[in-house]
Amino acid sequence: MRRSLSIIIPAYNEANRLPDTLIKVKQYLSAAKWDFVEVIVVDDGSRDNTVQLAEAAGVRVLKNPGNRGKGYSVKHGVLQAKGEWVLFTDADLSSPIGELEKLWSAAESSGVQMVVGSRAVDRSLVGVHQPVLREAMGRIFNLTMRLVTGLSFKDTQCGFKLFQTAAAREVFSRQQLDGFGFDVEVLFIADKLGYRAIEVPVRWDNVEGTKVSLLLGFKAFTDLVKVRGNGLRGKYK
Repeated sequence: MRRSLSIIIPAYNEANRLPDTLIKVKQYLSAAKWDFVEVIVVDDGSRDNTVQLAEAAGVRVLKNPGNRGKGYSVKHGVLQAKGEWVLFTDADLSSPIGELEKLWSAAESSGVQMVVGSRAVDRSLVGVHQPVLREAMGRIFNLTMRLVTGLSFKDTQCGFKLFQTAAAREVFSRQQLDGFGFDVEVLFIADKLGYRAIEVPVRWDNVEGTKVSLLLGFKAFTDLVKVRGNGLRGKYK
């Protein structure tokens, strides 16, 4: 029997993409038969009508105090989630919402608390690739991540992850980073707390309009050093 689920969608100026995303999510959920489900859009200080469109769609809306970053948005949603499980997914649905079936099946069969959607485990599932430079930088980032943090994941940055909410609250309450380096940080914290996570290949298509500039991409490398340093200083205890 499926239990309760919260789906968190961080959104910053997503008026163009969010309505279609919410339609697809609701269509999936109408046949998914969870005991309880909620969709939470976390607005990160949007300057367009993202909030109004989300409210019109009838989903739960949380508002950040200004533009704080994707990491802050996901943390905000996780700490407010009502479901026993929480999925966070990007507003562009680069991984189709139906891929949740793979994550849930893996969670059920393995008993882990966290399932990480991955583009790197089976690259044949990537339909539309990122530009060559961005994809190469992503591969270098994940190699560097493994060397710096000791984590074994092949792809930490795919924005499609399923967490058991009780475990997620323990992890995200210790989160320090507000930006795009938060994915590595929460997985690092989870590992230190003894939670189990597995990586599952998912379908993924690059969607134009990413909010991740090359500058933010390079900043994620410095975040790796911060995560390692925070761990050594005991900030995640």
